Amino acid sequence: MTDAPRGLEERLRDTRAKLENDVDLWVATSGSPDGVHLVPLSYLWNGTTLLISTPRASITARNLLADGRVRLSLGPTRDVVVIDGTAEPLATADLSPETGDAFATRTGFDPRELDEPYQYFVIRPRRIQSWREANELRGRDLMREGRWLG
Repeated sequence: MTDAPRGLEERLRDTRAKLENDVDLWVATSGSPDGVHLVPLSYLWNGTTLLISTPRASITARNLLADGRVRLSLGPTRDVVVIDGTAEPLATADLSPETGDAFATRTGFDPRELDEPYQYFVIRPRRIQSWREANELRGRDLMREGRWLG
């Protein structure tokens, strides 16, 4: 039996809770000769943007530096949040100590302390969708053009 579809306010509340409480997400990128790439990464949500970090030499970093378009996915397939956004590189030197500490605390690792150079990216959501079952496909858009609906 499928639950009744959630309304916009409930979906917004559930999605914001997932962004605030989850630690990991899937990151899909393209844009370099390496092609499309999918990888799980940890993130920090500040209420407006997401912060991720990955080795500077990784396919993900190379793809995002070549083409900042990114698609993120949180949660299982029957309670998914999909985010389309743009990623902007942020050098470790430009990362505030407070943000770096918050990222390390939230994700359980601190790229600033690693020997391998890491690249941070600030992701600005442009579109956010959320659904649990097919009956929630209608109304799945929660953000368009970077603006929350409702």
